[in-house]
Amino acid sequence: MENQLDDLSEQMKVRREKMQGLITKGMEPFGDKYELTHHAQEVVDRFLELENQKVSIAGRMMSVRGHGKASFANLMDISGRIQLYFRQDVIGEEAYEIFNELDIGDIIGVTGRVFKTKRGEISVEVNTFTLLTKSLRPMPEKWHGLKDMETRYRQRYLDLIANPEVRDVFVVRSKIIRALRRYLDDLDFLEVETPVLHPIAGGAAAKPFVTHHNALDMDMYLRIAPELYLKRLIVGGFEKVYELGRVFRNEGISYKHNPEFTMIELYQAYANYEDGMRLTEEVIAHVAQEVLGSTRINYEGQEIDLAPPWKRISMLDAIQEQTGVDFRDVTSLDKAVAIAKELGLAVEKGAGIGNIINAAFEEFVEPTLIQPTFIMDHPVEISPLAKRKASSPAFTDRYEAFVFTREIANGFSELNDPIDQKGRFLSQVSQRESGDDEAHMMDEDFVTALEYGLPPTAGLGIGVDRLVMLLTNAHSIRDVILFPHMRQKVEQQGS
Repeated sequence: MENQLDDLSEQMKVRREKMQGLITKGMEPFGDKYELTHHAQEVVDRFLELENQKVSIAGRMMSVRGHGKASFANLMDISGRIQLYFRQDVIGEEAYEIFNELDIGDIIGVTGRVFKTKRGEISVEVNTFTLLTKSLRPMPEKWHGLKDMETRYRQRYLDLIANPEVRDVFVVRSKIIRALRRYLDDLDFLEVETPVLHPIAGGAAAKPFVTHHNALDMDMYLRIAPELYLKRLIVGGFEKVYELGRVFRNEGISYKHNPEFTMIELYQAYANYEDGMRLTEEVIAHVAQEVLGSTRINYEGQEIDLAPPWKRISMLDAIQEQTGVDFRDVTSLDKAVAIAKELGLAVEKGAGIGNIINAAFEEFVEPTLIQPTFIMDHPVEISPLAKRKASSPAFTDRYEAFVFTREIANGFSELNDPIDQKGRFLSQVSQRESGDDEAHMMDEDFVTALEYGLPPTAGLGIGVDRLVMLLTNAHSIRDVILFPHMRQKVEQQGS
């Protein structure tokens, strides 16, 4: 024991010595099941009913202040906090001595009488208490240490203890996900599960994470999207399917990007992208109404109205509004490159007209999209899985939904022409060979599936994390992901 204590901080040594003292007295510092009758906030909310009644609650002790033979403590559980009142003449001298050996952060269970103090604070006068878990590390104070965002993300468990409002965000996140599922279930969509490990990375333009399957002796990819498997299900005869789960993209980290994130994708047979846009605005408005009680939200000081109908505008019209350039008149790559230079846009090697159009959109239009807006009719080059527009084959029946400058949904009429799809895959392969590691790989089996026949289909993907950011007024995606990825940190043993 002494050798172990040598490596610990002074406060941790004291806590372990207290633990040994409790063990010597026959107490178990890491207890077993505890029967609860109520939670803290429930006691407060139902005080008139529970006054002078016996309750059993459990949680973490967050503060203690003593007055000789009586002490007050603050206990926190999942619902909130409540004051505890310990009196030596009620719990007994021996128990009161043990109570005085407890530390802030210890988890205890208490049984006692509900009452209100002279100052009007609803409290529990403790008759008996049980140490359920001894905390061997001192709790950081809210005003010391946990304002540092990196520490909060790395040690989310401490963030949740010290900042209850953080916990509220994740309660809302859970409600948002339940509301999404219920809405789609009520529309007779079937929730399905497709592989996370893919032999071919596809379904989106992104760099995949690579792993190795030992039994099959083959490299595989963490999925960047479930799209191609879900569309195989439509080929197989399902008419409405969705999947909610994690996807993985080996790209940059920012306040709106995390390499591992949650997405919901859905596909509906015999529908098109117009149906997809209606479903997008309706489901998001429904979730806001159900979870927040309103479709009007405040995000970073800006009032946003999520009620349908949302604004619809083509990508070309949106660019023309912001720059005065009409790309409909652009038929040669040389002219597109010249316009890009006039606009100050960097043109990547191998970029086509569609890529330049998209770059102009991202630079000049995206920052202006505050209220919910559908940007429609994307170029084919950046939409390898979307159906061409019948009236303008260089563009597609595709849309992206933007709110507060951020894309939160993407959908289109699915390309169901296997000949066109194979040609686009080959074009993507050519781009990969030219150095674009985000371009699609050739997926022969998917082309084979299309050759059996994919009915006209509308597809939609919604970024769940960004939707949660919007509905909880969170600036960073890390604020809505419980354990965001961080650069590895080397720490001293026992620090």
